[in-house]
Amino acid sequence: MTQPIHPIDVILHKRDGHVLSEDEIRAFIRAIVDRTPTNQLVTDAQIAALLMAVFQRGLDPHELATLTSAMRYSGEIFDATPLHTFTIDKHSTGGVGDKTSLLIAPILAAAGLASPTPAGIPGICVPMISGRSLGHTGGTLDKLETIPGFNTQLTLDQLFLTLEKCGAAMVGQTPHLVPADRILYALRDHTGTVESPFLICASIMSKKLAEDLKALVLDVKVGSGAFMPTYDQSKFLAELMVQTGETSGTRTVALLTGMDEPLGRFSGNWIEVWECIDIMRAQRPQDRHPMSTDLIELSNILSGWMLYLADHAITPEDGAVLSNEYLLSGAAYKAWLKIVATQCGDIAVFEDPAAHHQPTATRTLAATHSGYLANMDCKQVGWAVQRLGAGRAKPGDPVSAHAGIEMHAKLGAEIKLGQPLITLFSEDPDLLDEPEAMLRETLHIASTPPQTQPLIREVIQKK
Repeated sequence: MTQPIHPIDVILHKRDGHVLSEDEIRAFIRAIVDRTPTNQLVTDAQIAALLMAVFQRGLDPHELATLTSAMRYSGEIFDATPLHTFTIDKHSTGGVGDKTSLLIAPILAAAGLASPTPAGIPGICVPMISGRSLGHTGGTLDKLETIPGFNTQLTLDQLFLTLEKCGAAMVGQTPHLVPADRILYALRDHTGTVESPFLICASIMSKKLAEDLKALVLDVKVGSGAFMPTYDQSKFLAELMVQTGETSGTRTVALLTGMDEPLGRFSGNWIEVWECIDIMRAQRPQDRHPMSTDLIELSNILSGWMLYLADHAITPEDGAVLSNEYLLSGAAYKAWLKIVATQCGDIAVFEDPAAHHQPTATRTLAATHSGYLANMDCKQVGWAVQRLGAGRAKPGDPVSAHAGIEMHAKLGAEIKLGQPLITLFSEDPDLLDEPEAMLRETLHIASTPPQTQPLIREVIQKK
């Protein structure tokens, strides 16, 4: 007869540095999900204790794979089999102005609907399950919900129908998808265990793998605006996620990408949607705003890897070229309109996205001397965006559709005295002063040009 597994024994085993068995991990996760107000199979205190034990002791590859799998199957999962397509997604660890998902989803949708499809190659679909802003980083769902009527809260059946019709969907996590992650994440935020790379990996990968993916491209940020504080820690997290994805049978590639300054022109919510609309509607390279160059480049590189993994391109570089063609041809914009309309969004606002931007207070910071924009703490820039009203300090806080910033210069740019550096937007004039002080403190102009870093630092693949 199998002996019951008690939560306290699991906690003590990990606390003392032992390797947890599959049965211990799966029983603990099941107890978390199955508990009720009148039947506490495991208490919040016990969950917190195990989280801290994992934070201190870490997990070996088999433990991490088991934890991720147990979380993945803790609730309902998406079944993409009847679609008969290649399911693929991307995930970013979060940054400032990071709006690549708004371009990548329609690019891949356009590729999946392209005719003719390469001989014998299945179509593509992107079941993109995204999150909300927290801390200094933005959230894709908050950006999408500035589109009037746009519904991010689809059931799995509705997600399936949207993918069948459009080739891509951009939605939030359902209440029943990976419920274990909801419980663990909430407690991690209150127990000082958020930064554990093992817990981050299990959280991200359990949700992505629940999408029934054949391949996944990860955008892991490095630099002053990254969630992980050092390059080595970002790389370690990327390696964990690649290993976990490959172990589960999903082809996984991670790109370490720079986050030393906001990505693109705007950082906020509606204004990031506006920037992406401008990019998708521009039919010539010279029509694109120069401040959006890095955003376009990164989106094409990530899409290129996705097209390569889906066998729609011979190399990732060929895939990036193909991605840019979908942007310039208008195919991505056509796919975007179809996705938005299918998810009940009002596409009329895209006719003049600038007119939909309605902050009640603006302020522009000008250069106090000439030189070169040398550096900034990108995380502090993100916090300034949050303080303007565009982000949230804790889950559930409301966010402003029209708050944010517009950057007028990139790192390394030559700056003239009095030149605009950054414009602040808010829906409350009283919220401008603190962000202005934060930005003035962190934007540094030097007499000599800085040594700038490449956008793509490293690619992590299965060894």
